[in-house]
Amino acid sequence: MSTAYEVLNVATTANDAEIKQAYLRLVKDNPPDRNQEKFQLIHDAYSAIKDHKSRVSYALFRLPEVNFDTLMEQLLQTEHTLNLSAEFINQLLQASIDDTTLLNATATSKK
Repeated sequence: MSTAYEVLNVATTANDAEIKQAYLRLVKDNPPDRNQEKFQLIHDAYSAIKDHKSRVSYALFRLPEVNFDTLMEQLLQTEHTLNLSAEFINQLLQASIDDTTLLNATATSKK
């Protein structure tokens, strides 16, 4: 049984763009009207590892060997940067320990 990474011929460390590029190349070479089974295999592999969340889930539930240290590093990685404004930080610092105040401060920062 081959893994999704093997089907798409990408490294387990590949990013979203590399995986998508490999998928598009394989779909171009194996369109569904030529070989439906091969196309479905490629599509299923891409669906399984197309983004960070999918790759973590795939590693946790489908890969035969799981290196938990690597998995934890993947879980802790984020592709999104957190932008905190000075106003938001000041609101948090000035908020009392009251949960309602803290929740209101975070809710207004998301708007």
